[in-house]
Amino acid sequence: MPSHMKIAGREAKPSTLMMGHGYDPVLSEGSLKPPIFLTSTFAFSSAAEGKRHFEGITGKRPGGADGLVYSRFNAPNQEILEHRLAIWDGAEEALSFSSGMTAICVLMLTYAAQGDVIVHSGPLYAASEGFVSKWLAKFGVTWLDFPAGATRETIEGVLERAKAQAAANGGKVCMIYLESPANPTNALVDVEAVSAARDAVLDTETPIAIDNTFLGPLWARPLDQGADIVVYSLTKYVGGHSDLVAGSIAGAKRWTTPVRMLRNTMGGICDPNTAWMLLRSLETLELRMQRAGENAAKVCEWLAGHPKVAGLGYLGMIADPRQRDIYDRHCKGAGSTFSVLLKGGEAECFRFLDALRIAKLAVSLGGTETLASHPASMTHLSVPDGRKAELGISDNLVRISIGIEDPDDLIGDFDQALAAV
Repeated sequence: MPSHMKIAGREAKPSTLMMGHGYDPVLSEGSLKPPIFLTSTFAFSSAAEGKRHFEGITGKRPGGADGLVYSRFNAPNQEILEHRLAIWDGAEEALSFSSGMTAICVLMLTYAAQGDVIVHSGPLYAASEGFVSKWLAKFGVTWLDFPAGATRETIEGVLERAKAQAAANGGKVCMIYLESPANPTNALVDVEAVSAARDAVLDTETPIAIDNTFLGPLWARPLDQGADIVVYSLTKYVGGHSDLVAGSIAGAKRWTTPVRMLRNTMGGICDPNTAWMLLRSLETLELRMQRAGENAAKVCEWLAGHPKVAGLGYLGMIADPRQRDIYDRHCKGAGSTFSVLLKGGEAECFRFLDALRIAKLAVSLGGTETLASHPASMTHLSVPDGRKAELGISDNLVRISIGIEDPDDLIGDFDQALAAV
């Protein structure tokens, strides 16, 4: 990662750099915060400059545009945002998108071609898995998966099968796509094992991409464990106020540049107003995530002892040795989104959800408020029942995202809601 600012001989921390990195007030009439640049296009100082910028945008000259061209390609708010997003993951470059799913779709379309195979962990967010299995399938792309906690040996076996399948179809294994922790079970993927398996069976030209939304960017840095591209729904923790929709990817330029080129063609870049709101959110990201994590630890300690709770998918209370090993090597914190298994099924979950007063019955996660939902009948409703059973998305599973309210109030709310079960 390039040096951004040295303080007393060391590089400034991300939380410090979020206050001004990538923005010069002198260029905007001394405005302390970046203005919102509502413009579709930018004036060139000369025709030669315009030509040079378009040579970079179109890829005829390496390195991209030297300046601002057109708001489908780049713009001030988005560029400042992307500079700051890259800092958190120690990435060379970040790209912003209009949603997390836009980021995922453009990323996969960039690397997949007819006959190729995508290998992914399971479970995935339903829309991510659906894009691979339903939409990319229309263009001759197939897929194989492995369970989130799989060992290197298991992953190598899946990659060998994928390699043979791709060869038979005249393609290649174009991407290994991970989600860790998995939505909604919180199952962890061993990124180091995936990287070692990739290097043993395939080659380093097959990118490893990972959705880091549940723990990133504060509690996990997958690029440090061997991932090549990290993916976010910025709607969640980074945005953090349940008032915007956006997404991003980050990694080395060798991986992000092809994605940028397709984004230039398709559009889907984050809009300037949303980018400005994300810059606001980045300033308090560490504070919000720390508070939510502390709250989640207190709430889960209470939930673990409740007689109507059959189990918890909380990373701070992992019983499985394999999952604990991955957590110890990969994670800096347990996060604040987890699953609760209630004694009963859908009816009991619905009674619990309907009785909540402080926590809101809504999908999404990572906001300042506590949210609760029923994945089997909501976010993962489109997943076939057999597949849901295979992935552990059961009818008695409730997903909870803890916010920054008073933890005792949250415990009181869950207590009265469980009384209705």
